[in-house]
Amino acid sequence: MLPKIVFLDRDTLDAKVRRPSFTHDWLEYGATTPDQVVDRLRDATIVITNKVPITAQMLTQLPSLKMIALAATGYNIIDIVACHERSVVVSNIRHYANASLPEHVFALILALRRQILSYHRDVQAGKWQQAKHFCFLHHPILDLANSQLGIIGYGTLGQSIAKIARGFGMHIKAAVSLSDKVSAENPSTDDIERISLDELLRTSDVITLNIPMSAQTRNLIDAPQLALMKPTALLINTARGGLVNEAALAQALREGQIGGAGFDVLTVEPPTKGNPLLEANLPNFILTPHIAWASQGAMQTLADQLIDNIEAFVNGQARNTI
Repeated sequence: MLPKIVFLDRDTLDAKVRRPSFTHDWLEYGATTPDQVVDRLRDATIVITNKVPITAQMLTQLPSLKMIALAATGYNIIDIVACHERSVVVSNIRHYANASLPEHVFALILALRRQILSYHRDVQAGKWQQAKHFCFLHHPILDLANSQLGIIGYGTLGQSIAKIARGFGMHIKAAVSLSDKVSAENPSTDDIERISLDELLRTSDVITLNIPMSAQTRNLIDAPQLALMKPTALLINTARGGLVNEAALAQALREGQIGGAGFDVLTVEPPTKGNPLLEANLPNFILTPHIAWASQGAMQTLADQLIDNIEAFVNGQARNTI
C-alpha cells in the first residue's frame, strides 16, 4: 500500500512544495477545520499541518497515521504525549527564518524608535505642510546606538538578532533564565552577558521575545513585568501570542508605562472576535499579521525542509523530531 500524504492547510504556505521522491499518494486542502480532520486523515500515513491541531482524540481514530510533518517550528497545536504513546513521529521545521524574522524585528524596532508611523500620519494629515520651519519635530526620536537590547530566548533567532544589533552599536544582554518559569538557555559561544529576567526588564531599552509558547511561558510578561520596564522601553514579540498578557500591555501602553510595542503575533489569530490591543487603537503599538517568518526565501526554505523531513522519515532516518 502506498504511503498517503495529506496536507491540511496548503494555503498557509506561499511556496513551491515539491513532491517526495518515493512513490506515494498526495492530497491537499487549502484549509481544514477541526471537525474535518479525522475524515480527511482516515487512511493517511503522513499528515502535513501548519496550524491545524492534531489532538489525542483525533489520533485514536487514525490508526494508519505514522507521521505528523509540521510546516512550522512551533508544535503547541500537537498533542506530543499522545503521539509518543502511539509511536507517531512528529517533525518540525528549524532555522528557516534566520534572516526573515530578525529583519522584521528591526523593522518594528526602527519604526517605533524613530516614530516612522507617527510622522507618516502627520504628513498625511498636512501638519508638515503647515509647519513654520523646514522640519516638523513633534515626536521624540531615539537612536539605537548605545542603547541596550535585551533578548529573551537566546537561541538561533536570538543570536541572529544580536548580530544585527551589533551593527547598530547596541549593547546586548540576554536573559539567563525566565524567572524560574523555564530553564536557562543553552550556553552560546559568544560573550553576551546573561542577566536575570527582572534585571533585563529594568535595564533594557528594547526587549525582544524569542521563546516558544508553553504552559510555563504563557503570560511570561504580565503587569508586574511591565511595571519593571523603562517608560521609554519597547517590547517586541515576533515569537508567539500568549507570551504577553495583552490586556495588561494595552493598559501599560495607554498609561505611558512603557514607550511602545511591536507585535507580529496575538493569542488568537486571526483576531476575529476583537483583542484589547486592537480595540485600544494605540498610536505606540504596531501589529503585523504573523508575517515575520514569511519572506519568499524563508517560505521556500521551509517548504524544502518539510519534504526533506518526510523523505528522511520514510527512509528510516527521521530528523527534526519532537
